[in-house]
Amino acid sequence: MNAFWCETAIITSDDSAGSKDRTAGPTTLTAAAGVRIETQNGRISSITTGAEPQPGDKRLTGITFPAAANAHSHAFHRVLRGRTHDGRGDFWVWREQMYRSASELTPEKYEKLATAVFAEMVVTGFSSVAEFHYVHHQPDGRPYAEPHAMELALARAAMSAGIRLTLLDTLYLAGGIGTPLNPEQARFGDADVHAWLDRLSSLRAAVAQQFPPELVSVGAALHSVRAVPEEDLKVVARQLPEDIPLHIHLSEQPAENQACLEAYGTTPAGLLERHGLLSNRLSAVHSTHLTQEDIALLGNAGATVVMCPSTEADLADGIGPARELADAGAAIALGTDQHAVIDPWTEMRTLEHGERLGTGQRGRFSPQELLRAATEGGARSMATPIAASGLEVGAVCDLMVIDPASTRTAGSRPLQMAFSATSSDVTEVIIAGELVASHGVHTQLGSPGSLLSEALQELS
Repeated sequence: MNAFWCETAIITSDDSAGSKDRTAGPTTLTAAAGVRIETQNGRISSITTGAEPQPGDKRLTGITFPAAANAHSHAFHRVLRGRTHDGRGDFWVWREQMYRSASELTPEKYEKLATAVFAEMVVTGFSSVAEFHYVHHQPDGRPYAEPHAMELALARAAMSAGIRLTLLDTLYLAGGIGTPLNPEQARFGDADVHAWLDRLSSLRAAVAQQFPPELVSVGAALHSVRAVPEEDLKVVARQLPEDIPLHIHLSEQPAENQACLEAYGTTPAGLLERHGLLSNRLSAVHSTHLTQEDIALLGNAGATVVMCPSTEADLADGIGPARELADAGAAIALGTDQHAVIDPWTEMRTLEHGERLGTGQRGRFSPQELLRAATEGGARSMATPIAASGLEVGAVCDLMVIDPASTRTAGSRPLQMAFSATSSDVTEVIIAGELVASHGVHTQLGSPGSLLSEALQELS
């Protein structure tokens, strides 16, 4: 058992603490002083407010929040940060650069790179990540001699960094609607949907045998309606195990929507609904270019919509209808996607700023709603446990501490830190009741910057 004494902590209020019925309405958050947290087996076993520290307590000076959940990541995209900004273009131009980076990966190089990327996530305040993974095979499409070599490399990287991983094994069968995979995409694919389902089942067994389930779990993803033909969507709807999360890139680009309309007579969301794939276990990533009918479909299904504001801005994708989706009944989560920046506070703030720029109105998302999107919104996307938006008994003890007196945060109210804090203000990160990062340094791995520099030297 570990115990922490927090100078100030964000907790669920008395009328909502302990309630697991998230459908009854959002929890109310309170900034409480002198909060003492006891843990048992990595979970919060008791919370006392107005308490004095006791001998042996780990003192957390600052404002303690639940750690954030990164609901969408492509770890290898970190290679592109600061390397794709010397010309004009759009998403499709950027994609060609991304393919070149993917071609260089080996299991050894990817484990090294992903360890560094996951360590960067940890020191910035993330305790869990949903890794949308599709670099499965050798560059020519042949499987590696070691089964699941790339997938297990990612799992080992997560264990090294101490982050909770939901590994989303991705179905990727086509280069576009009615188009086969091109040579640069060969390593993403499987022989057919049945081969993918078999490989997914084998991967789940291998991960369960080698890694603790509270730290590494397997989910599923469909890359997009561009990459999964309609006949294969039908198979997935019938045969995908019901106990795992399902993610998909949805309506990220107008060209995707147009191709889907021409081929299937409906939008990507409509195609998923046609085959029974819209549900509360689905996470639709981006959802930038939706019709009003699409918004209603996702909301009525209770799906999670994963917004990646810094990536969507970096790629000039557009501003998605986050407020409308939330009002329709969808849960909003946040991800760092291509890692143009890894910072939960920046993602929260950019979500709201996008809404303001698009509507001319402030306060589209309240600070508490932004905190929920960064925590329990992401939890809905994952197979691994995560804390709620406020600290509460029974939740995993995953915490991040913010310095309230930095040049950015000085004077900010605790519950409005989403509009002033950055990852530079994260002083400590605790995962499963254990200190894993302090002032930007990983307790086991050291500086993520050094790790990243070394890993990136091996990749162009």
